[in-house]
Amino acid sequence: MNDLKQYIEDNKERFLEELFSLIRIPSISSKTENKEDMVRCANRWAELIKEAGADLVEVIKTEGAPVVYGEKMIDPNAPTVLIYGHYDVMPVEPIDLWNTPPFEPTIIDGKIFARGADDDKGQSFIHAKAFEYLVKTNQLPCNVKFMIEGEEEVGSESLFTFCTQNVEKLKADVILVSDTSMLAAGVPSINVGLRGLTYLEVKVVGPCRDLHSGVFGGAVANPINVLCDMLSSIIDKDGKITIPGFYDDVLEVSAEERALMAEAPYDEQEFKDMIGIKEVKGEKGYTTVERTWIRPTFDVCGIWGGYIGEGTKTVLPSEANAKVSMRIVPYQDPDKIMKLFKEYFESIAPDYVTVTVKPHHGGDAYVSPIDLPAYRAAEKAFAATYDGKKTIPTRSGGSIPIISDFEKILGIKSILLGFGIEEDGIHSPNECFPLEQLFKGIETVPYFYKYFAEMEKK
Repeated sequence: MNDLKQYIEDNKERFLEELFSLIRIPSISSKTENKEDMVRCANRWAELIKEAGADLVEVIKTEGAPVVYGEKMIDPNAPTVLIYGHYDVMPVEPIDLWNTPPFEPTIIDGKIFARGADDDKGQSFIHAKAFEYLVKTNQLPCNVKFMIEGEEEVGSESLFTFCTQNVEKLKADVILVSDTSMLAAGVPSINVGLRGLTYLEVKVVGPCRDLHSGVFGGAVANPINVLCDMLSSIIDKDGKITIPGFYDDVLEVSAEERALMAEAPYDEQEFKDMIGIKEVKGEKGYTTVERTWIRPTFDVCGIWGGYIGEGTKTVLPSEANAKVSMRIVPYQDPDKIMKLFKEYFESIAPDYVTVTVKPHHGGDAYVSPIDLPAYRAAEKAFAATYDGKKTIPTRSGGSIPIISDFEKILGIKSILLGFGIEEDGIHSPNECFPLEQLFKGIETVPYFYKYFAEMEKK
């Protein structure tokens, strides 16, 4: 692959324009107003995969967003790699915190700023261009299948059904995913674990209508106050979650593995500076890295109620609402956690309000062994492009719920070969992706194919 770097250099401008054509489409899966944009983005992905060299490309309708499927089968006896990615993105609000238009990619100081620049249009795009290089130069050693979905940010419900209905179509030896982060730029690392997720919405209702806060204040419970009290009681002073039974199934990581995690390069002051905080906070007895990699969490993701418009309105609101996420770890079941939360939340509700718990979506945690041939191939690929540096196995605090479902439905392990970095600010205003990470990813992935094919032949 002596010409790989030159191929990337010769095509950088085209690569960026193609990536930007994806980013400019506001494919926000959580908003019905963007439904047509989801279809447009799926069709654009199909064009790019076809142009890259796939022999078969389909945009397949589902009950939700379309799934883009593509394949190039070079030899029925060759190993098959299934590429998974997603084209949907998170909402951009609060829009006033963006320094540049979120769907107009802008390069500043060597970084692409836009929603989806990293998560996951930029990272998925890496695979399209790596594939293109191998096809154009007649060096593709594996069969390749693409599966790009549009509902990852809302739970991948349609993809779950799609996989169940297309087990034979999706047969492969490994699933290759770039939707995670490296420890840092220049520090090759492979994510071997993801936390799972339970996401829900709660409503607390008091009086039958909004009330005058002077006439009724002090005599009637304020649902916002009650909701805040209830939510704050779910985490104690030591950072422990108080829901009975919550920790019953938590995988306790061994002291040996915790010691290995401690060897990962990490600077707590840099971490605090990066996100603008004075001090960290979390579960007592665990480091910051351990809190995000191997421990479950409870977080309020949004809260609202009453009057929040301009000026004043002295009102005691009728109801208050919140969206809540719980990140879970191996052996915790998202449905069980949902049930435990609902029972507990209802049990602590005082008589002067009624509560409703509405489930949204969730998924299991995922752990991948580091002795898989695909993992070793990824290690060698990193060594080839990062001057022989040793690859560090890591875990992620984030969730990709469909990854654990892939193993259940398709019986295939996934390799999480991510090229994002924490500073990219995914899900936040001013999300970005360094050009260096984009092009380094395109350089690294072809080596994965090379080494994976060699190992599968042994």
